Amino acid sequence: MEQITSATAQVIISIIPIVGIVMGAVVIFFYLLWNHRRRILLIKAEQYTRPDFDLLSFSLLAGLLLSCVGVAVTIFLAIIQGATFGLLGGIIPLAIGAGLLVYYGIKRGDKAS
Repeated sequence: MEQITSATAQVIISIIPIVGIVMGAVVIFFYLLWNHRRRILLIKAEQYTRPDFDLLSFSLLAGLLLSCVGVAVTIFLAIIQGATFGLLGGIIPLAIGAGLLVYYGIKRGDKAS
C-alpha cells in the first residue's frame, strides 16, 4: 500500500498543534487577566480575603506522589535500560519527593514541640 501525502495535508497536520498551543495560551491568558481584575475589584471593595495555603499538607502530598512516581520510573528504566543516564528520569522525581517528605518531617516535628 502506497502512502499518499500531499503538501496540503502536511501543512494542515503541522498547523494543528500550533493552533492548539496558541488557543491554550489564549485561554490561560484570559483566565489570569480576569482573575486579576476580579481580585483588584474585591480589594477595592474591601472584600478580598487571602486564600489559606497549607504548605505542610502540600509537601506531604507532593512528596508522596513524586516519590512513588520516581520509584516506579526508576525501577522501570533500570529493568529496561540498565544503569544509563536515562535513569535520571526516575531518580530526579524520587529525590525531589524524598526532599519534600524530609521537609514535611522536619516541619511536623517543629509543630509538635
